Amino acid sequence: MTWQSGHEGRSVLAIALAGFSSFWLLFGAQPLLPQIAREFGVTPAAASLSISAATAAMALLLIPFSLLGDRHGRERLMRAGVLGAAVFTLLSALVPDFLLMLLCRLGVGICVAAVPASALAHLGEEIPVHQRSRAIGLYISANALGGMLGRLIGSLITQWLDWRAGMLAQGLLGAGLALAFWRLLPAARHFSSRTLELAVLWRDLLRIYQSTPLPWMFGVGFLVMGTFIGVYNYLSFRLAAPPYSLKPAVSGSIFMLYSIGSLASAWAGSQSQRLGELRTMLMMSLCMLVGLLLTLLTPLVFVIAGLALFTFGVFALHAVASAWVGQKAGDRRGLVSALYLSSYHLGGSVIGSAVGWAWSHYGWPGIVTALTSCVVLVSVTIAGLRASDGKP
Repeated sequence: MTWQSGHEGRSVLAIALAGFSSFWLLFGAQPLLPQIAREFGVTPAAASLSISAATAAMALLLIPFSLLGDRHGRERLMRAGVLGAAVFTLLSALVPDFLLMLLCRLGVGICVAAVPASALAHLGEEIPVHQRSRAIGLYISANALGGMLGRLIGSLITQWLDWRAGMLAQGLLGAGLALAFWRLLPAARHFSSRTLELAVLWRDLLRIYQSTPLPWMFGVGFLVMGTFIGVYNYLSFRLAAPPYSLKPAVSGSIFMLYSIGSLASAWAGSQSQRLGELRTMLMMSLCMLVGLLLTLLTPLVFVIAGLALFTFGVFALHAVASAWVGQKAGDRRGLVSALYLSSYHLGGSVIGSAVGWAWSHYGWPGIVTALTSCVVLVSVTIAGLRASDGKP
């Protein structure tokens, strides 16, 4: 399928570049944490703040930035965001102490928030309805690819040189992508400014939460991301223990499975046009469930296969859910997209941490049991939405 015009094709490619760059810079520091902890003399838990400071800032600013985008336009916000994130990453490679490192990473999260706060709403306005799911699938695919390559390339350069060189390389590529994004993104044709008056905002929030099915999809996003983070947080502990006893470099290669997620996002965007969004989401929730249950088997080949199937389902479901939310958002796309993404990332923080209790008491079977209940809730919710929408 080709885009109807050069304007639409440039818009999709530009937003995909912004998503790739954002997640490249947001998560590229993750494999560098041991070297950061060693150089600055901090604990691993303290070093992990380099990631959580950025992601927390992003989650907290999604809604404020979406409101600014609704009022003043999204192109300027995204342009400033992608360039600012690259600048803060470059500064992170030069800092002399850990506090300045955290401040720079906080700056990265603040700047990155401008992209997801605006990207889905921008695509929802600029891309025709029949091509919107595919466009959003490509954007989420670029997010996954950026997150994966940022981790891999950063760790490789760090192994050859040091963590500062790894972060410097990430920042330089991020700056190049930002400049490409600035040149490629065309002016919006269908943007309509929305007021920031509190009374109007409150009325819109009430409409979103009282008279639409959107809050149910916010809950789906919460559960899906929570399940995803829960699996990847604790699978590495399982693979490091007998009978696998994998070395960190080997177990860390599980992030390569993000490439499957990247393919899944693009595939799901096209598939939903044929089967419908809700039916595709229901199929992908079942895919998540089967993959999760496969990881209970002891042979490593089944564990990896189950993780691949689970990852495919997560990214595909998220891509289609994002498009569905955009279609139901009406004229408040920016706010609705931000509410969905805030729920999505909040689920990763809450559930991803909460299932640690299951790991401590029951090991991997406890993790699978807890997260299976989340996936079942996802399936039930989507099935209920299909029934209320009159789907067979």
